[in-house]
Amino acid sequence: MHFSIPDTVEVKDRSGSTFLAYNIHINGALHSAVRFSDLYQFNEQLKKEYGNRITARFPPRKILSLTAVQVEERRDQLEKYLQGICQDPDVANSSTFTDFLRNCQKETLQALSETVTLDVYLMNGSKVSLKVLSTDSTDDVLEAAMREIKLSEELFHYFALFLIKREEDGEATIQRKLQEFECPYLSVKNLKGTHRIAVRKNFWDSKLEDRIIEDKIGMNLLYVQAISDIERGWVVGPKEAYSRLEELKETGSKKEYLRLARMMKYYGFIQFKPCFTNYPTDNTRVLISCGDRELNFRLQTEDNKIQEGSFKVTRMRCWRITSSQTTTDEGKKEESLELAFEYLLTRDCLQWITVYSGQAILMSLCLQSIVDEIIRLKQNKSLKAPRHKERTNGNFQRDNKVQGGYAQVPQRQAPPSDDNTKTNEVFEGIGNDDL
Repeated sequence: MHFSIPDTVEVKDRSGSTFLAYNIHINGALHSAVRFSDLYQFNEQLKKEYGNRITARFPPRKILSLTAVQVEERRDQLEKYLQGICQDPDVANSSTFTDFLRNCQKETLQALSETVTLDVYLMNGSKVSLKVLSTDSTDDVLEAAMREIKLSEELFHYFALFLIKREEDGEATIQRKLQEFECPYLSVKNLKGTHRIAVRKNFWDSKLEDRIIEDKIGMNLLYVQAISDIERGWVVGPKEAYSRLEELKETGSKKEYLRLARMMKYYGFIQFKPCFTNYPTDNTRVLISCGDRELNFRLQTEDNKIQEGSFKVTRMRCWRITSSQTTTDEGKKEESLELAFEYLLTRDCLQWITVYSGQAILMSLCLQSIVDEIIRLKQNKSLKAPRHKERTNGNFQRDNKVQGGYAQVPQRQAPPSDDNTKTNEVFEGIGNDDL
């Protein structure tokens, strides 16, 4: 999860009063404008619930009005605070954390909870029109969509909702995976341009498809995504393989189609837009894909040949996102993003490799989700189960009610001190023979 607070804004509440709010961006998108007092109360609640696990420093309250310099200092401190607390996955995934952020989104948009129609698309362009609440969470919407298409409940969270943008050239670009801290209807409603919510796989290990492929609806979700990715050129194979895939598609042999597609290169990868890197030399143009526990680089050499290299996730000691803003001659602010990862090239050689891309945050999120999946599979943990809920007076109520007071939270080693750097929990040392 990537937090930034690039600026502040004066906001009027429902009563007409004006207050200073901090614009919180999450995973590269403006999420909400939040006043300091709300963040202060949020921090107090986290300290009660998690105790000394909250090591990030929250800026102190001030009695007098802040000067412009003090506002800037507080903005910077709040940004580092949010970056710090989200390093602890137990905190970042807690209901305290996600409920607070969803409420911030609702308050910023002054959104009322009302029944709306929300279209969720499959990767073949077909859509499922849902009747949901405008303030429903991402899990609420995902599970409603999966029930609508009659997918087996135990397979719901093998899939996720992604925000897709239709570019001016007609290309569909994955913006991000929608998270539990946001309300999908509100997230899409506020965006400019043509955006869709689409269902895609929520895992990287293709062996997990063996279970899904036995479910008719699950197999169809995999099938339409495979066709989409192949038609976009994300999957590579010999001409004979493409011809055979066309034959299988014409005969409706979905299971055989998937089995052949899984044997092709880059199956299950997400491909990003061409960008630049400093490896092997500065200003190298590169095409990057993420999948199969690696970042794959394809670059064109001086003699117009394609050179390929793979960076295994388990050899990345850590990575970080860096953002900077510049102002154009027209006064428009533009953000530049970098993803840098420290890679174990040889037994005794760690090297920072930097990627310059507007999709750097999405790359980082993909890396983290691969790490999370590796850990989950090693621990033999299953994906979360759907929440069975019922509506009461137009609102959802959860079955798993929380008793009064705060939950007992186990103690955990403090997260890394560098708020902008993500330490890789599956980093492995290697010998030269492994290279």
